[in-house]
Amino acid sequence: MDEIRSTLFSAKLQRLLARALQRGERVLWQGQPDAVADMMMWRFLWWIGFPWLTLAVVATAKGWIDQSAVFFLLSGVMMIAAPLVMLLYDWQTLCVITNRRALILRTAWGKSTVKGTSFEDMDATFEILDIGRGAGHLNFASGVSTRSPDTDYTGRYGFRCIRNPSAVRDILERARSGNTQRLCLAADARGRNRSRD
Repeated sequence: MDEIRSTLFSAKLQRLLARALQRGERVLWQGQPDAVADMMMWRFLWWIGFPWLTLAVVATAKGWIDQSAVFFLLSGVMMIAAPLVMLLYDWQTLCVITNRRALILRTAWGKSTVKGTSFEDMDATFEILDIGRGAGHLNFASGVSTRSPDTDYTGRYGFRCIRNPSAVRDILERARSGNTQRLCLAADARGRNRSRD
């Protein structure tokens, strides 16, 4: 179940993923945030930004805000641009589930980052927050620094704005349970070998 849309950034993300995978690590799912759904969450800034910028332009033309004109004009432009910046940011993000961990990879603004979370470091239960348009946040860890772009204000961390988060949660749960079973079998085998010695 891959959810990769072809963009200018896809090839770079795939190369970064190839470098990030460990020996024997297999990709079970990969997808990108729903950039349009994420952008729509920030569309309220357009309702503020366009009137703000219009008033700032009129006020500047009339000479009402001589020294503060740059501040008001830039504020309006930033509010209008913010949802589009989020769209570009999501296009440069890749979420991955492997047989060992969950990965979030980015090539945003020329800086490549890889953040991995092993199954052992995940919460016992995963949380889904619906954001509409069939997308949502899948949180699988908590207590993470709120400075991370993939963390909410409470420290819950995971895939942001992904499509069909329930199906992705099921894949992650199956991957984790399968990994746990293999670890238990390996531990049992080691224990039996020691007892023979």
